[in-house]
Amino acid sequence: MDAKKIYITPRGARSLREELAYLWQDKRPKVTEQVRAAAALGDRSENAEYQYGKRQLREIDRRIRYLQKRLDNITVVDRTPSDQTRVFFGAFVTLETEDAESLSIRIVGEDEIDIARSWISMHTPLARAILGKSVGDEARIQRPAGIITAEILSIHYEEMSAYDD
Repeated sequence: MDAKKIYITPRGARSLREELAYLWQDKRPKVTEQVRAAAALGDRSENAEYQYGKRQLREIDRRIRYLQKRLDNITVVDRTPSDQTRVFFGAFVTLETEDAESLSIRIVGEDEIDIARSWISMHTPLARAILGKSVGDEARIQRPAGIITAEILSIHYEEMSAYDD
């Protein structure tokens, strides 16, 4: 995969689109109305509600611009790889470290990182160390505490259709 492209699953792309729609259609109009109402109260220089509302609008607009640009540049990976015996984007991987610690992760795009679900970016040292490897292969993983070795115990993929839930 091209390191410069922004890869994302269909679920991740849908999530970004939903956030953009929410900001445009729901949140921004409400905050705009709050700013309008606060401005009608008079002196804007000492009006905390007005100042806060304007700051909120700037943050919303900044996020909208980011999401629009991001969505224009993403590459949605909507199918599993033909060779499912190796680790690629979207893979669920179980590893065992040299200390017999078991670790299960999923490799996703940076917009989909979810620590609670053990979804890690394809750009992390762990993901880079195992990409392209197969079950039984060992990988040397750079961690802040030093390099560890882990063996790949299993690899599986789930269908990455547009209805990926």
